[in-house]
Amino acid sequence: MLRTVRRGLLGATLAMSPMGSSFAQGVPPAFPTRPVTMVVGFAPGGPADVIARLIAPSLGADLGQPVVVENASGAGGSIGQARVAAARPDGHVILFGSLAQAIIPTLYRTLSFDPTALQAIGMVNEVPMSVIARRDFPAATLAELVTMIRREGPRLNLGNAGIGSTSHLCSLLLIAAVGTTVTIVPYRGNGPMMNDLLGGRLDLSCDQTTNNSEQIRAGAVRGYAITGATRTVALPEVPTTTEAGLPAVTMSGWNMLFVPAGTPRPVVERLNRALLATLNDATVSRRMIELGSTPASGERITPDGAQATWRAEIARWKPLLVAAGQYAD
Repeated sequence: MLRTVRRGLLGATLAMSPMGSSFAQGVPPAFPTRPVTMVVGFAPGGPADVIARLIAPSLGADLGQPVVVENASGAGGSIGQARVAAARPDGHVILFGSLAQAIIPTLYRTLSFDPTALQAIGMVNEVPMSVIARRDFPAATLAELVTMIRREGPRLNLGNAGIGSTSHLCSLLLIAAVGTTVTIVPYRGNGPMMNDLLGGRLDLSCDQTTNNSEQIRAGAVRGYAITGATRTVALPEVPTTTEAGLPAVTMSGWNMLFVPAGTPRPVVERLNRALLATLNDATVSRRMIELGSTPASGERITPDGAQATWRAEIARWKPLLVAAGQYAD
């Protein structure tokens, strides 16, 4: 009888401890037990892909297993999200998410998965957008660019990385602020869009600084303004849209790690610890800053804080998308 009571007490103690909780939820204490796949919903070479590949080695070093980047591009990031939604919720398949994850619930009205069924691990970084043009575009300042857009209208083409991408959202803000229409050219990712801009086949874009800061510095494209609240270290000579007279075009993109809803909390917390270690890696943070991005900090790097930020972003962008009447299905 005494032995039975002791076994019961031991079981209760384990159930209340972190390890006991893990066992109770079916979480292996040695997580991860195999390589982790980090899905990026956009094409190789784009800003999300660049940051994902930057952080993957550090995440893997902390987890003790390789973190392998897998590009599942298309449909504004929803193909990648669907890939993660269908994965077993054990932490071995994670989503390198972006602002697209705040757009998909509104942009796609018929999906094979619940676009809100994600659990945030933590925010990775924030990045402003840059209003840019091909290098031989005649406008020298943002004010001159606005004048040209109003005069030329549909004769100018404005590229984005696909419906629901951050460059798409920035385009909507820019068009609304200027008060006219242009010819919108959606691409399958930022990489192909940048190739056409560099080749002179595209006039304009509003793209993440992680995808264009080096080209702006090199003079390969024209940089008119940054959409963040302050200038970026990567492009200190480029004014903000507010400084340049177009304050309505203010926004920042972001990246965030997600797992499928239902992933055990101990797994989420283990992945969050790996993310924190990565953001504290001096080499990683320095490279982010060089690219024009800011490593995340504060409450948003926690699972609960990131989850709240994601929900708030869904609410923020929904009215703009509904007003534009642009849906992906």
